[in-house]
Order: sequence, then structure tokens, then C-alpha cells
Amino acid sequence: MKRRSFIKKTAVATAGIAGSSYLYGNILSHIKANATINIGVIGTGVRGSGLMSIINSIDNVNVIAACDVLPFRLEKGLAKSNSKAAGYSDYRKLLGNKDIDAVIIAVPFHLHSKIAIDALDAGKHVFCEKTLAKGYDGVKKLVSKANQSKNIFQTGHQYHSSRLYTHVVDLIKDGQVGNITAFECQWNRHGNWRRPVTETKYEKAINWRMYREFSGGLTAELASHQIDFVNWVLNETPKQVMGIGGVDYWKDGRETYDNVHLTYSYPNGVKAKFTYLTNNAKDGYQIKVIGDKGTIIIDMKNAWFYPEGQKKNRVLGDVDGVSGATVQWDKEKGYQINVEHLNPTKQALLDFREGILNNKQPKSDIITGAKTAICVQMGLDAMYNNDIVKWNSSVLGL
Repeated sequence: MKRRSFIKKTAVATAGIAGSSYLYGNILSHIKANATINIGVIGTGVRGSGLMSIINSIDNVNVIAACDVLPFRLEKGLAKSNSKAAGYSDYRKLLGNKDIDAVIIAVPFHLHSKIAIDALDAGKHVFCEKTLAKGYDGVKKLVSKANQSKNIFQTGHQYHSSRLYTHVVDLIKDGQVGNITAFECQWNRHGNWRRPVTETKYEKAINWRMYREFSGGLTAELASHQIDFVNWVLNETPKQVMGIGGVDYWKDGRETYDNVHLTYSYPNGVKAKFTYLTNNAKDGYQIKVIGDKGTIIIDMKNAWFYPEGQKKNRVLGDVDGVSGATVQWDKEKGYQINVEHLNPTKQALLDFREGILNNKQPKSDIITGAKTAICVQMGLDAMYNNDIVKWNSSVLGL
């Protein structure tokens, strides 16, 4: 497809989306508008509390309960709710609350599988934060339980809900970059990732991401989002992975790596590289999809198309009379793909609500989450054991 056709398609899509009410939080205004979903949040740390704040802006979804084993965290989390939420120190008692329709699980990684299984057993719909589960056994048990349940299960890979990312995936599958040869992904930060601890006894509870027993480190916390995207675009899982990493900068007793470098090979020959640094934040979060017709570059909020052999520094005017559909050439990144979209986390929560009300499993479901979780464990095994790790087909029977 020629450049002008590409821009036209993007602009028209933009115009169509911009006129849709769902962009402004009313995606479900036409279905069961009076239905109220009562949520229990398990884990009220930074992520859990952040999700509670976003829920406050979504109509007919209420946080009526929250749970955390750390009293000061629970207190702060409850303060985020705009309703009179009940507090629990034991998640099992929260699950026993019959008024709760669904739970959000935002606890340390190693607890995801156990708590999600218990939540499904209690008859709750589940939104489980990424990465889905720790280790092959945790993934296998959770998938088995979710497949037996009629309840909605959503994995918290929020970019899978992003309307920008969805549009980009459609463009890629429509051949805009041609034959994909590689992905180059990174999420670089400059910081030690530690949080302050007032008492030594809280060290592992607060800084659990630093310890292998509880955490998958940068691979589970950051890489999983971008691995999920690559799997989504290719509609495949990798056949093998190799990688290296280390504790080379923040020598403070942590066990999980402060730098990670992974390369996954897919059956169609595509190679996907993933880099995560904590001592340099240059270019931050970025995904490059590289094909023989061009490259798409994506960050958290924007995307650009950089065509092969068509690098012209100029502004294209309104496209076919669509007001505001001007496309600016960025000499560093190409033509911006202009698609209106919500904050991906809010969109993910809206999708969860829609799934519950319509009895429809979300796009970021148990299977996509499980495939990414397996990839994460493969990457960890490759780095920790200095080995080339192949896809473990027995976990999902795929």
C-alpha cells in the first residue's frame, strides 16, 4: 500500500474513533446501564491502589473491599476508594464476601496463581495483574482451573486493551510493514527500583521484586508487556530463547537482575530482542516492528510509521477532507499514526467490565496471559542457567 493510502486509512480510522463515545468512558452506556459491579482489590500497593483510583472514574463499578497483609498499605489503599470499602488482612475472608462480584489481584508475582484459583473457586470474576503466574506449574494449574470456570478471566496486560495498539496490530497484519524480520523492544529506566522500608522485617514484603523466590524481576514486571505484544502480532509463541543479565550496577543485595537482554526466536524466523536497563533511561519504553516495507515505532502513548525509501521531511495536509487529519513527518520516527485512545489501564478495566456484563472473555484472556507467562519463565531459565531454552509445549498442550 502506498504512503498516501496508508495515511488516509489511518486518518479515516481516527475520525471514526474520535466520534465514538467509548473514548470518554461511556463504552458500555448502551448495555445494562444500571448494573453495578462490586469489586474486591487484593493487594493495595502502588499498582492495586492505582487501579482503585481509576475505578473511581468508571460508572457503576465500585470497590467495596480491599485486602493487604501490610496494615499501613491497606489503610492507604482504603483511602483511595470513593466508597466505604471494607478492609481485610486475609484474602480468603474477602473472597467469602457474597456481595463481591469480581476481584482484582495485584499481589506479588508468586501469589498470583494460588489466589486466582481460590477466587475462581469462590465464584468471582478475576482480573489478574501481569505476569499471570510464576513458573510452569503455576501457569498450568491456573489455566486448568480457569478453563473449568464460566467466570470472566482477564490478564492485566493493559496494552492488549489499548485502542492505539489494537489499531497498530491491525495495520501490521494488513501488511503495512511488509514481511516482519525483527522486533526490537526496550524499557529502560534510571533508578534502583527499591522502595523505602521503615522496619527490616518488611524488607521482603515491600521489595519483593528484588528476590527470586517472589519475583521474575525485570522480565516479569516489564518485558512481559512487550513479549505479549510480539506474541499478539505474530499469533505465535517462540520456539526458543537465549539471554544474559546480571546484577552489575545496583550491588545492594538484590537477587533479580538489574539489566536483562533476551532474544526470542519464532517459528517463522522472526527474532525479537528485549532489553531492560536500570542505569540509563535513554528512549525509555519503545517497540520497533521492522519489516521489508517499513518500520512501526510505538511508545506508551504514540506510534509512528517509517516507510522504506520514502523519507520526505514535509507536512501532508488534510486527507480527503477529514478535518484535523494532518500528518507530520518526524525525521527521527516517520509519520505519526494518529488514533485517539484512553489510558490503557482504564481501557483494560472498561474491557473487564464489558466482559462481565456481556459474559464475554476479553482479548487479554487466560490463554494469552499464560503464553506470555511461559515466555517469561523461559527467559528467566535462559539467563539463570546460561542455556538456550525451548518452548515447553506440555504446559498448555500446544
